[in-house]
Amino acid sequence: MSKLNENYFKVSEDDNKYREIESILSEGERVLWRGKPKKSAFVWGRVLSMLPVALLWLLFDGAFIAVLCLFGGELPTPVIIGIAVFFLFHLLPVWIWISHVVTANRQHKNLEYAFTDKRIIIKSGIIGIDFKNIYYADVGSVNVKVGLIDRLCKVGDIYIKSREGASVLYDIENCYFITNKLQEIVLDLKMDAAFPNALRPETNSGFKTTYDK
Repeated sequence: MSKLNENYFKVSEDDNKYREIESILSEGERVLWRGKPKKSAFVWGRVLSMLPVALLWLLFDGAFIAVLCLFGGELPTPVIIGIAVFFLFHLLPVWIWISHVVTANRQHKNLEYAFTDKRIIIKSGIIGIDFKNIYYADVGSVNVKVGLIDRLCKVGDIYIKSREGASVLYDIENCYFITNKLQEIVLDLKMDAAFPNALRPETNSGFKTTYDK
């Protein structure tokens, strides 16, 4: 039995380095592109996404609560407590909208995307840092969607459909160019895996195993 390397799982005192994309790259893995959402578009998107629903909900519940305050003074205390608990839960869409607005800056700070020569990496999180890996072999389609706010901010959302579901790269500048390049990477590396160099005739150079585009 080989000797156990006790330092292999030794935890570094510098926890911040494990919060960066570089910390999860394998040996020899190269980053082809990395980026973040455009901050103004991302923050305004979080503010405006549920704003109409939140305002209508708050207006309706606020009117009902005002009526109760004016004419419900004779209600028993248990009934008042029950009504208060009901509206506490009934205003859930408003609380969700407020949480999106309050945490928008924090979400943007921790949100980052990277394309390597092996996979797509999505870094996110509010309290902790999460990393999501999408390997090119699992990617089914790459599409771009530009809404009204996106168009005004000159950004777009890139939708990646894979075996594990759909993932979104939000508010990317030059979204059409980035989408086109990502589609090329996915196609090239899928073809390279399907037809490795060792199985090709010498007269057909084919795709390179090492991705150099």
